[in-house]
Amino acid sequence: MCAGDDKNCPDFEMHHRQFKETLDRERRSFLRSSFAAAGGAAAMTAGGISLVTPKMAAAAEKHQPAQRAYHHLPANADTVHWGYFSKSLKPRVEINSGDFITIEALTHHANDDAERMVKGDPGVESVYLWTKEKKGVNRRGAGPMDASLFGRGAGEGLGVHICTGPVFVRGAEEGDVLELRIIDVAPRPSANPKYSGKAFGSNAAASWGFHYKDLLTEPKPREVVTIYEVDATGERNWARAVYNFTWTPQTDPFGVVHKTIDYPGVPVDHSTVKENHGILKNVRIPVRPHFGVIGLAPKEAEFVDSIPPSYTGGNIDNWRIGKGATMYYPVAVEGGLLSVGDSHASQGDSELCGTAIECSLNGTFQIILHKKADLAGTALEALDYPMLETQDEWLVHGFSYANYLSELGSSAQTEIYKKSSVDLALRDAFRKMRKFLMTTKKLTEDEAISLISLGVDFGVTQVVDGNWGVHAVIRKDIFAGGDS
Repeated sequence: MCAGDDKNCPDFEMHHRQFKETLDRERRSFLRSSFAAAGGAAAMTAGGISLVTPKMAAAAEKHQPAQRAYHHLPANADTVHWGYFSKSLKPRVEINSGDFITIEALTHHANDDAERMVKGDPGVESVYLWTKEKKGVNRRGAGPMDASLFGRGAGEGLGVHICTGPVFVRGAEEGDVLELRIIDVAPRPSANPKYSGKAFGSNAAASWGFHYKDLLTEPKPREVVTIYEVDATGERNWARAVYNFTWTPQTDPFGVVHKTIDYPGVPVDHSTVKENHGILKNVRIPVRPHFGVIGLAPKEAEFVDSIPPSYTGGNIDNWRIGKGATMYYPVAVEGGLLSVGDSHASQGDSELCGTAIECSLNGTFQIILHKKADLAGTALEALDYPMLETQDEWLVHGFSYANYLSELGSSAQTEIYKKSSVDLALRDAFRKMRKFLMTTKKLTEDEAISLISLGVDFGVTQVVDGNWGVHAVIRKDIFAGGDS
């Protein structure tokens, strides 16, 4: 019987429509059941020591309604902004502190294999729509709309991530802190009936990768895209490579030729590339779904490139920002204006070749507002960077420039790509960890420096996002020797 995949079937249209309706129902049912399985609000209490003390939690509850609501923000051409943050964006949903929300996040690399990652999915198709006459989402990046800089397209690709949102948190003001608890993360299944039960992602070893000018074999240079398969049912916790291909010049529907991967969402014509199957044999990539981009709108500029991370978060690209983790973000504008994107099935520290397994995901979050007036003397007082908490660890994120938009002046969004280094990011991570230990744990500077050298692990978060990142990790059980 036709399952919506046989175009020769006389009832193909009806069967295909039924398949998509069933897929959509299953997707929503899965998200709700995953939330329920997590135990709802009761699942939010972090194990061990938490930055949010009972007193802070009680203060935050005063700003929450008695009944917490659940929201769902789908990803489509009307709910996403592509390649930038902006303090002027119209909110796509308003929520109260304490509410739960499921946000759908789409990868900006889906057109590397539209057959697997776009076809049959109405939301994705609306975002990626691109004909000779129009684009579903025209602006892609923070650059000029007339493409007067490079001629690539509207927004010039100066920022590449598809961001769903923004979410307006009622009562949030500059100086406050948003606590974002990640309840659940799940892959978005392929809507193509040929690939039922599977999800796919793309890894581009691209021109902005750390490796690009250090290749051994010909042709040099080259950009290589590898397509990975992920089990969308959750039964298999690893990804496998399906095939790869070397990027060839691609002509977009408007007639612009892209010799390199220089503009997001360009449809790849697979008749122009050679697919190499049977690659990475017997290799299983551990799946650890997470969001490369979760951030609030900064106040310093009207349109901000989504690539360099900064003090309000954004493109941090830390694989630990997944299910069970909690992020803390300083609020810079009214409502915070939270957006989510750049979803990944897996990534290693450094994201060395330029990308992760770029794979569409759905995330369920609880968002809690901590007012500035309630933070005096707490671990979140004067927080001016994105901080990560897991059940066992605290992580601070250091960048080459902690707030590059402020530090580098009017040309910051250009200069940041010229000035970043691991050395600068390491120093910023050290300074933030020192401050964290001195304020949160009330250590002297000498105590903090000794502990950092002995008990803190520094890692390279990423070296591909303009504003390079180093994270510093300290285990909570280090402080288990007495009262914290």
